Amino acid sequence: MYENNYPNNYSNHTAEQNSVNNSTYHYENGGSFSGANYNAGESHAAGFGGSTAGANGSTGRNGKGNKGGIGKKIAVAVCCGLFFGVFAGLGFQAIDTASDFLKIGSKNAQSAETDSDKDNAQIADNQGDKATSLSYDNLSEEQIDEIQQLITSQVAKTTVTDVTEVVKEVMPAVVSVNNRYIERMSFLGQEFSQEAGGSGSGIIVGKNDEELLLVSNYHVVASAEELTVQFADGTQCGAQTKGYDEAKDLAVIAVPLSDISNDTMNKITIAKLGSSDDLTVGEPVIAIGNSLGYGQSVTTGVVSALDRVIGTSAPAQTSQQTDTEVNTFIQTDAAINPGNSGGALINIKGEVIGINSNKIGGSAVEGMGYAIPISDAQPIIQKLMEKQTRSKVAESERGYLGITGLDVNQESASLYGLPLGAFVSNVVEGSAADKAGLVRGDIITAINGWEIKSMAELKEEISGYAAGETVELTIMQGSPDGYQTKTVEVTLGRAG
Repeated sequence: MYENNYPNNYSNHTAEQNSVNNSTYHYENGGSFSGANYNAGESHAAGFGGSTAGANGSTGRNGKGNKGGIGKKIAVAVCCGLFFGVFAGLGFQAIDTASDFLKIGSKNAQSAETDSDKDNAQIADNQGDKATSLSYDNLSEEQIDEIQQLITSQVAKTTVTDVTEVVKEVMPAVVSVNNRYIERMSFLGQEFSQEAGGSGSGIIVGKNDEELLLVSNYHVVASAEELTVQFADGTQCGAQTKGYDEAKDLAVIAVPLSDISNDTMNKITIAKLGSSDDLTVGEPVIAIGNSLGYGQSVTTGVVSALDRVIGTSAPAQTSQQTDTEVNTFIQTDAAINPGNSGGALINIKGEVIGINSNKIGGSAVEGMGYAIPISDAQPIIQKLMEKQTRSKVAESERGYLGITGLDVNQESASLYGLPLGAFVSNVVEGSAADKAGLVRGDIITAINGWEIKSMAELKEEISGYAAGETVELTIMQGSPDGYQTKTVEVTLGRAG
């Protein structure tokens, strides 16, 4: 047992408290202790084992006071939590309300601003209209036209992506052209023939008293046994090749007005021809044509290059595969596919500035299309429109000249000083040509006054005449003084 003496000299004059003097504490091994003069009114913590004993055996009222203190702390904590929760909820609600209020205010401000802008715009428009009206009263018709053209030009520059109105205006002037022809082949000395077909496009460029006239590419109508034209409203009519220029790949097609209904005539238009001389690189263009033979379609792009020089190959019927003529073309990135040939390349004002040709450039390129400049084509088109139209005669009834021939191409003409035309390499004895006095070495340059530049053109022209009809041939005949012009009349015979 351990014993310690602590000199405790506590003096308290309050009657409710007792004095403790010279108290002696005894610590037991079990952790309990006993003290003399222990008063339960004092609070003591003691004991290693956790049990205490007082002289009077009571805990005193201070124990009850400690329990009451813990309860109050818990109650205060709960109240604080509730208080915080209530005020936090009120705070969040206030924030939401303020946010909604700000949103409503912002919308009202935007609405007011929009209404104000509309009012200002309306006022400006009204003022502009008044100003325009006032200014137009003081201008001549030429000045008004110039102002309107300037306005149209500015609008065109700012609405490049929307071509609906331009297409709506030009589409009725573009047609689909279908060509049925006889394809001839030879194999092991034997000749075979079969019917074939192709499709392309055309542009309505004018009319006369009897015909509606269209322009297309020569390769679209070449060797045609039957041509049909489909208009924008879906109706179809038969057509004839009026004239062509093979070297320029141009042809004019004629459709009899008597074959076109009044309803169709009211739905089609004649295209406006522009000027390709005024084009600039980067200018927007629109291509319209019978792409892949599916019907009219539209593609857009820009002028990629001007005056693009490309050589056209000699026709397959000739014995020499050399460049016959070099032409210049418009290059564009607007898609030009098979069937688009002969269709229109137009500017943003709806004017035809080129005639598309899928044949130029071939299929080895991508994103590059070509068109014949309208300024180059227009004089040729005008000349072809003036030619007399002749319907193609059935093959069994066609006239027969009785020669075999070759083309005098540009290279040969330059090298040997020969005129362009169809070179007579052989004359069949007893034939129409033989009776008319044609001999080997003659060069046929015209038929009935119409210029001939190749053997293919001569055959195409002869196909419009029946056996027994007389034609006038212009020939260049050799002499000691060089080639001399001579005119002969030939009564066509019958083949076979």
